[in-house]
Amino acid sequence: MKKILFGIFTILVLTLFGASIVITNENEYKLIRQFGKVNSVITEPGLSFKIPFIQSADTLPKEILIYDLSESDVITMDKKTMITDSYVLWRISNPLTFAQTLNSSIANAESRIDTTVYNAIKNIISSMTQNDVISGRDSELTNLLMENIGNSMEQYGITLLTVETKRLDLPSDNKTAVYERMISERDKIAATYIAEGDSEAKMIQNTTDQEVAISISSAEAKAESIIAEGEAEYMRILSEAYSDASRSEFYAFVRALDAAKVALKGDNKTLILPEDSPIAQIFAGQ
Repeated sequence: MKKILFGIFTILVLTLFGASIVITNENEYKLIRQFGKVNSVITEPGLSFKIPFIQSADTLPKEILIYDLSESDVITMDKKTMITDSYVLWRISNPLTFAQTLNSSIANAESRIDTTVYNAIKNIISSMTQNDVISGRDSELTNLLMENIGNSMEQYGITLLTVETKRLDLPSDNKTAVYERMISERDKIAATYIAEGDSEAKMIQNTTDQEVAISISSAEAKAESIIAEGEAEYMRILSEAYSDASRSEFYAFVRALDAAKVALKGDNKTLILPEDSPIAQIFAGQ
């Protein structure tokens, strides 16, 4: 009988001990509830204890969670419909607030996130034209969304890490028309740039041609001036040479040789001069 009672007592003790142990992993929070009310929150991993049968332990995830929003239609500032498909990265930053406001329910949290993020997407895109939305970058849209949401989710003990857009597209019925209009607008912009470039190129070419013409004219004028100066100097030197009787005969003789040299061309090297030729008189010493 004693052994039976001891065995029952041992089982009861082990049961009570097992019911009082709380094991907290690194990726989770533990909420200790007493009569349904959160009595304490365990945030560090390890072993802890609770009052068996009076207190209970709930588990909340500590890691980063992902919530995939459903595709939805939004209207741009110019009354054009677009389809958005996004997802959210979030985590529980205050487990006590999360438990008190959302009853520790991940489903309730995702419902709040869905409403908040959709309203932010609607507000941001409704303030932009369709062209701005299409030509914008994902990071720009993410920054605008996060700025619009702000700290509104902290009242639920939730921190939104980022809102990323997987797809931001046009409805299939007007996608072709919008693309054609965008192509036409880009063609007009390209034509404007080309016309401006051609005009600028023409102005540069005209300016360059004018500068070249001025440079050539200036160079030709300078060349003519130098030639004139050279001829004047030549005539001055020649005049000085002929003004001196001792030199004039020598220069006359040299000029006669030059004239004879020009006349002696080809195979015939015979120079025939009349007696009264100035060259013959110079050669004859008259």
